[in-house]
Amino acid sequence: MKALIIVDMQNDFCPGGALPVKDGNTIVPAINDLMKKFDMVVATQDWHPKDHGSFASNHGKKSGEMIVINGLDQILWPDHCVQGTQGAEFVKGLDVKRIARVFQKGMDKGVDSYSGFFDNGHKNATGLGDYLKQQKVTEVYVVGLATDYCVKFTALDAVGLGFKTFLITDACKGVELQAGDVARAVNEMKLKGVVTEGADRN
Repeated sequence: MKALIIVDMQNDFCPGGALPVKDGNTIVPAINDLMKKFDMVVATQDWHPKDHGSFASNHGKKSGEMIVINGLDQILWPDHCVQGTQGAEFVKGLDVKRIARVFQKGMDKGVDSYSGFFDNGHKNATGLGDYLKQQKVTEVYVVGLATDYCVKFTALDAVGLGFKTFLITDACKGVELQAGDVARAVNEMKLKGVVTEGADRN
């Protein structure tokens, strides 16, 4: 079976949000169209406590600075996707009725969780991998936000778990903190076995 994984299509990652991806909301129509082609659709959702370690405000530092938390390098971000806030909700227009399960991540304040499968230390799983395997899923198609962070790490972990993994490039948008980040992320995914294609596939 094939599954569509929608990564972090939340208000805070779209224009007007706390950590907006440029034009992040413009991929909603493409994702909605893709959902109609899959029997299995799941989504990930950043779901941070207020005191999450990735928030610059909790360290008296600026967004974009780098620190180490529990032995892992951590980029500091603005407060975003705080549990129960509007910013953490799925973006308006996303056809949530087609989503079978939502897997929340980033709930442990001591470690960030870019991937929809594991935290950044690979110590705890979200349950997504086990769920997909229970549903006899063998191929996954990854879309959403952001190409160079949560989408990338979700796709890489999918490959690592043995799923044939596809990145639908025109149903993703990237942060691009540094020029070329998105291209480098896509290249890294390809090198690890992720297949890239467009949303207008048959």
